[in-house]
Amino acid sequence: MSNQTSLRVADLPQNAATPFELRPDSDTLEPIKRELGLLGLRKLSFVGQLSAQGKRDWVLKGKLGATVIQPCVVTLEPVTTRIDTPVTRVFLADWTDPDEPEFEIPEDDETEPLGAEIDPAQVMIEALSLALPQYPRKDGAELEQADYTEPGKQAMTDEDVKPFAGLADLRDALKKDE
Repeated sequence: MSNQTSLRVADLPQNAATPFELRPDSDTLEPIKRELGLLGLRKLSFVGQLSAQGKRDWVLKGKLGATVIQPCVVTLEPVTTRIDTPVTRVFLADWTDPDEPEFEIPEDDETEPLGAEIDPAQVMIEALSLALPQYPRKDGAELEQADYTEPGKQAMTDEDVKPFAGLADLRDALKKDE
């Protein structure tokens, strides 16, 4: 996808915004879906513009939209989520390497080094990956208590590890013996 959507910075007009509109077809959606570990991906769109900022920097602003299907973290049943989010990336000609000791990490994650090309499709996939729910959960799905142990042994429960839970019973038993 990247070769067809990359924009050469040298060819971009300095005095006018360059619009883009990406609406990948089903053949293009399949590898994105696999790369992001999704059960389903449809209605993916990324629409916006790329414009010059100052003499050498560029700003990409767009709107990302997608319907994603992920497995529920509790039941593994499909969970459908609609994503509609604004996306901004600032491509800086004077990029400072974050590994250099003097580098201060910016407050946002919108800045990137300016290369020879800017690829809205790569920005779209990255933004989609960042917008995905980390722990998709089907409505009403709750994690039940799970007790694990070796075969043939009694599993410890949450009650077993509470050190003072049985003290009241022990006190009462001692009072009876007196």
